[in-house]
Amino acid sequence: MLPIKWGVLGYARIAKNSVIPAILKSENSALQAVATRSEEKQNECRELFQCSRFYNDYDALLDDPEIDAVYIPLPNSMHKEWAIKAMQKGKHVLCEKPMALNAAECAEMIRTAEQNQVLLMEAFMYRYTDRTKKVKEIVESGEIGEVRYIQSTFRFLLDRPNTIKVQPELGGGSLYDVGSYPVNFVGMIMNQLPESCVTECVKENGVDVLFSALLKYPNGVIASISSGFNAFNQMNSEIIGTKGRIEVPDTFLGSDGTIRVVTTEGSRQVPVEESDRYTLEVTDFADAIANHRKPLVSLEESYRNMQVIDLLLNQMRG
Repeated sequence: MLPIKWGVLGYARIAKNSVIPAILKSENSALQAVATRSEEKQNECRELFQCSRFYNDYDALLDDPEIDAVYIPLPNSMHKEWAIKAMQKGKHVLCEKPMALNAAECAEMIRTAEQNQVLLMEAFMYRYTDRTKKVKEIVESGEIGEVRYIQSTFRFLLDRPNTIKVQPELGGGSLYDVGSYPVNFVGMIMNQLPESCVTECVKENGVDVLFSALLKYPNGVIASISSGFNAFNQMNSEIIGTKGRIEVPDTFLGSDGTIRVVTTEGSRQVPVEESDRYTLEVTDFADAIANHRKPLVSLEESYRNMQVIDLLLNQMRG
């Protein structure tokens, strides 16, 4: 079956800058086709990536019998529609986060994957980094004791006018965008649903540009998450237990660096190796297709993510 042949629905920024290069670098993947109506984007893609097959509409790409897997970087409001169409055509789907706009949409997508016996995965590329692996290892080792509090933040100053990130009808807003990372990070550690939440946000033109929430879990853990488009870059997390804490700068990046662990015995720096997170993600998904196994990020986890986002949005909307 190898290499897995990929089709890309839409020549979005993340496709151009990250995922198409990852497909080309991956040893078990090949770029088969890109769908975009823009002749300018087709020419750029042809020049940058030597792509030779283009489609002017998404349905035509899905009808290509040579394509095994489809990557979907479309606006959030279009994830469900095109993921379902792709899976009904027998294509495996790597879908950008958030998987959908709500848990009901996510459940429908999961059912479609099961009915058509194809793989579906939410593209949380940070889960493939050495940084994330080390965080999980430290938590599971018991070095910081039982987890009591988690904080995770991802924000940046959005200075691109008219971007889909600020259009409510396309599923814009910081919670759906960068906020989905802290939601996933907390879920990775907790592996359960919160029982309640409190939220605050600042909205502009119908979308949240600054969002914060406190989540309370049945076992007494409280998690604080924050996201935003209207302030200087911030990306960090902290996990505090009964015996110590873990400080995680640059939580969602693939860069090298360190994680700091503080306990009663003192503090230590845990080195983190650079990780090509997008290539690792593409390679894992392609390998899962070829070997009929589940990829790293499970559908159960993605559904739980959407349940948490539903809870947060319902609280935010009052």
